Amino acid sequence: MTSIESERAPGSGGHGEVVEARASPPAVVTASALTRRFRDTVALDGVSMTLHAGRIHALLGPNGAGKTTLTRILAGLAAPTSGSVSLFGGDGLGPRELRDRVGFIPAGDRTFYLRLSGVENLVFFARLHGLRRREAVARARTVLASVGLDDAADRPVSGWSHGMQKRLSVARALLTEPDVLLVDEATHDLDPEGAQRIRLLVSLLAARGTAVLWATQRIDEIRGFADSVTFLAAGTVRFEGSVARLIDHGAARRYVLRVRGTEPLGPFGRVRLQRALGATAVVSLPLADDPEHAILEPSAGRSIGEAIAALVDGGFAVLACRHERSEVEEAFLALSSEAGA
Repeated sequence: MTSIESERAPGSGGHGEVVEARASPPAVVTASALTRRFRDTVALDGVSMTLHAGRIHALLGPNGAGKTTLTRILAGLAAPTSGSVSLFGGDGLGPRELRDRVGFIPAGDRTFYLRLSGVENLVFFARLHGLRRREAVARARTVLASVGLDDAADRPVSGWSHGMQKRLSVARALLTEPDVLLVDEATHDLDPEGAQRIRLLVSLLAARGTAVLWATQRIDEIRGFADSVTFLAAGTVRFEGSVARLIDHGAARRYVLRVRGTEPLGPFGRVRLQRALGATAVVSLPLADDPEHAILEPSAGRSIGEAIAALVDGGFAVLACRHERSEVEEAFLALSSEAGA
């Protein structure tokens, strides 16, 4: 039976009129209770996850969380100690057909032939997938252009930068136009422009129906990019849901304010600020040598707006206010701390 996702008009509650109903995308990868042990080390401990067609699922977590182990198991390059993985409904596809339908971009790729050009490398791998030579050459040049490597396509890979070789890994994963794309730290070594280009390319693939797993530590890149996220720490799932829910989990409570009083704050600035704030917030760090900036933490049940109002009433002008860290970063740190508790 096809499940239906429904959205109701704002403010309608549970009994409002349904304004949109659409079939949820099919599950193409289902991991169930995956465990992976390396001698005395548990890399994964009962991890379950589902990837849906046309959706980007971010896999977030600190170093050693188990992200690479999980992506390698989903790619069929490692076996779990226990648990199972079902691809495309477990319809009995052979290893070669599965390999053609699943693209994998590893975190560190040392499998290219450095004396060969970018085109020659990709033609070699395309031929392994069964493409005829003319088709393999055409496909190689197409995917190289898509990652911005068309100008370097005929040069030996030995002269390419590390970032260019990373983009070559992305191009190789796209040779067969996979239905599933597993990405492990694809933008780690790329400059902002290169990273943005790869994210845009992956977004276009997802829009065409590809299911994407995007493993990363770059917490800034999942907002506005991923449809859902799993937070992995110490081999276990600490959170799974939408990026919006992840942000709610770690709503920032510390704010950097630029303030100015009727006279220079001087060495007693922190005391004067705290007196004005009263019970609304705590000046969590002294001003030190900075006469205009303070870090505030609102008290329980109080908002940053109340704290700003108290400062204004106390004779301070609030010139700027921002989170000390982004909400996603706050969630990352909070979930990592829970893992170590």
